[in-house]
Amino acid sequence: MDMQAVHDRGLVLLGCGKMGSAMLAGWLNDGLPASSVWVQDPNPSEWLRGLDGLNLNVDLPEAPAILLIAVKPQMMGDAVPNLGSYGGGDTVVLSIAAGTAIGYFESVFGAATPVIRAMPNTPAAIGRGVTALIANRRGADSLSVAEELLRAVGQTVRLDSEEQMDAVTAVSGSGPAYVFHLIESLARAGEAQGLDPELALKLAKATVGGAGQLAEDSDEDPGQLRKNVTSPNGTTQAGLEVLMDEETGLPPLMHRTVAAAADRSRELKG
Repeated sequence: MDMQAVHDRGLVLLGCGKMGSAMLAGWLNDGLPASSVWVQDPNPSEWLRGLDGLNLNVDLPEAPAILLIAVKPQMMGDAVPNLGSYGGGDTVVLSIAAGTAIGYFESVFGAATPVIRAMPNTPAAIGRGVTALIANRRGADSLSVAEELLRAVGQTVRLDSEEQMDAVTAVSGSGPAYVFHLIESLARAGEAQGLDPELALKLAKATVGGAGQLAEDSDEDPGQLRKNVTSPNGTTQAGLEVLMDEETGLPPLMHRTVAAAADRSRELKG
């Protein structure tokens, strides 16, 4: 399957909240006609209602190229089984619903159905996300078109096994919250050293955002970038000696943080 099939046969988007809307905006900007998209959403936004040509809450096509499931996990049981007729053909079921395994979709649509499970993170809402993908055997041939669709909201990576989703959840899925808390903590530490709260927060936001962009854009790894700004016996080294302590610093804390999130992800699967 390729993007031309999506143009010709259509894409059904089940659920169109912030993430679904961000993806749809990206597809439209990339040239996918609104008339090739069917959206099913009980509370469509004004933006959705204003899109000329979009098939909003109308009868669905018989055999779309893609059924993209973007509903909240708690809505899955009500929304997805009604679409079981798409199973067994060449409609690709692409899910971005957190915590819902490929096996669930195979139980609804049948094991012969191509299924791809994807997990974007919240920066996808501004086109800066990273999405991990894994497919069942039938869905493997459609990974390329799924990646093309999901690049509308950022980068993509392919996983070797579905079991890796728990670690992905703990790193990139939950990771933005860790970074937001880093910003909070850095700002508060600046306040403690005499900065005005508003100034401390502005400095912390810009520093974390800028350093993250530099790490993404640079050919050097983060360790080398760290060394580049660390003068011997300087202020950065003094701070890093606290932060990099193998017993009390960031390394063991981050290890415990990611492990706790991954363990919880495994628990939630039952």
